[in-house]
Amino acid sequence: MYLVNLNHKYHYETENLLRLFFPEKIEQSDTLPEGEDGIITSKDGNSLTVSLSLGGEKSTLKKEYDEGDIPSYDTAESFFERKLALMMFELLTEKTGYTPPWGILTGVRPAKLMSKLTASMGQEQAKGYFQSELRVTKEKTELALCVAKKEAPIISGASGEKSFSLYVSIPFCPTRCSYCSFISHSNDKAKKLMPEYTDYLIKEIEETGKIAKALGLKLESVYYGGGTPTALTEELLERVTDAVSASFDLADIKEYTIEAGRPDSVTRDKFRIMKSCGCNRISINPQTFNDSVLREIGRNHTSQQTLEAMRTAREEGFDFINMDLIAGLPTDTLESYKSTLSTVLSLEPENITVHTLALKRSATLVTDKRQTNTGDLASQMLSHTYKTLTGTGYIPYYMYRQSKSLGNLENVGWAKEGYEGLYNVYMMEECHSILSVGAGAVTKLKNPRGNEIERIFNYKYPYEYINDFDEILKRKKRIAEFYSEIR
Repeated sequence: MYLVNLNHKYHYETENLLRLFFPEKIEQSDTLPEGEDGIITSKDGNSLTVSLSLGGEKSTLKKEYDEGDIPSYDTAESFFERKLALMMFELLTEKTGYTPPWGILTGVRPAKLMSKLTASMGQEQAKGYFQSELRVTKEKTELALCVAKKEAPIISGASGEKSFSLYVSIPFCPTRCSYCSFISHSNDKAKKLMPEYTDYLIKEIEETGKIAKALGLKLESVYYGGGTPTALTEELLERVTDAVSASFDLADIKEYTIEAGRPDSVTRDKFRIMKSCGCNRISINPQTFNDSVLREIGRNHTSQQTLEAMRTAREEGFDFINMDLIAGLPTDTLESYKSTLSTVLSLEPENITVHTLALKRSATLVTDKRQTNTGDLASQMLSHTYKTLTGTGYIPYYMYRQSKSLGNLENVGWAKEGYEGLYNVYMMEECHSILSVGAGAVTKLKNPRGNEIERIFNYKYPYEYINDFDEILKRKKRIAEFYSEIR
């Protein structure tokens, strides 16, 4: 599918919008080759034109505007960009028969936009704007509003000048899922790296702790992700948790999360190690309770193992558990997904996070060109989720969208009242600095007096992290420099 943009700078928006309808590669060009499918957008002063060539048929829309059409809350650039997107949307929905539920909205954080609009124009007008100017469905508009309301007190409670969170990266997994594009290594290939990696990770934890203490920073939350943190052995996991306890003041933290995401990676002893270090929130992630789908995506555990992991975690005293599901997994069906959600509800986790399958370029699901489900089916799964969870005591508290998600759909965290996952909001809404350690980790330094974000990147792969560790420590010095510059 070709995209031709003439006389305007809205290339990013037009490409993202076109990709909602044609997820395959979009090729931007100066002209549309003869006989090829594509769309041409152009701006001539206040005149906008969109022409769509599809399957040998050509359709064109042209609209004229004047300066008086631009509302007071808008700028000329954003007004014309939105109107051009709406014209594309009108042609594409008519000719393809598909209407994306998020309309022309392609941003990562819909709730953030809803919050901004509500503050400037009021709740009802903001909802109207979502539906009329962005073509977002009523259901998704209500979802964005609900998340915005739930996030607000969490955000305001984490905006102190000295507040921060700690992220610990464990980039190992028992196996690599077919949809995964994260920098992680399956145990069978990387087991030998784990002890040495742990040694260096502990050094970085200790150095980061010294920096945070010298700056007088206040730790709000701790989050171990990956990969699968519980892919580490009991001994290595305990060494890491001990290092965090020794290097940081955990007395006043609000949340301590460790992802125990793969049921085949946890043991009773690992649960006890996590409990003893102060961890009060864990994730046990089935993704699906359909064993044939689990095999299809390369997860070597069974549904029964998930049930056993949940039972053991409860026996060991964990009363704050998240479970992840994915809508749109290969070979999954709507009925199978409904059954999975029903099983999850029977386990009564405090959090349920529902992701939409994202077709990432480096995932084997994409590189092997396997057949995948459609955005329409994923949309039905999410709609069922919304209707079911809103009636069973769960409230959506955070949301984000990934590029190349089926149907441009969302990932949503649902929580029982009082059990919102704080780190998820802190990270997604960029409330404060995130000091990150480990391979693939990215430290995000937030100016507490503004919106500026500065990032410090660690090496992605464990062997790079180990082999050039001195460079990691050099980069960490930027944390102190950053805070000295904003005094």
